[in-house]
Amino acid sequence: MKKFAFSSSKSKQKRIYYNCITYISTVNTRSTLDTVSLRGVVMFDLDLRSRKPIYEQLVDKFKELIINDVLQQDEKLPSVRTLAQQLTINPNTIQKAYRELEAQGFIYSIKGKGSFVHPVTKLDSSEELEKMKEELKKLIAEAIFLGMSTKDLYSIIEEAEDGVKGGEKDD
Repeated sequence: MKKFAFSSSKSKQKRIYYNCITYISTVNTRSTLDTVSLRGVVMFDLDLRSRKPIYEQLVDKFKELIINDVLQQDEKLPSVRTLAQQLTINPNTIQKAYRELEAQGFIYSIKGKGSFVHPVTKLDSSEELEKMKEELKKLIAEAIFLGMSTKDLYSIIEEAEDGVKGGEKDD
């Protein structure tokens, strides 16, 4: 149920209201950043001038939201058409990001219903873990080569762990 759309030249914001959920698309012409909010939580900050493709930026942001439990399991994702309108990008770009997320096991699609967050399963996928270990070894070796200390590496690991656990520490 589309209520209305308006645009303010002063703030350069477009607001479109769908059902009881508000998606806000802010287009800032100077920095070319697109931001979409869902229930007051910033979902996407896309840099249109970045060398990183837009679909990869979307994939990374969705992964971050899923890992940090902002998007709960079996929660419906915005439709391709809605998200494309809000971000003012091609729907094929959104579809490509969704396909990539589905291939990586973060979401699943039901024909005619939409895309949903895949339930988290902590199964031992030794092949994926081995790939991840090899990638981490390469990145750590490169960081050490560039002058990063092991203390810095440990603090980065702790930050990542805190981010996944939501900042809670066990005593």
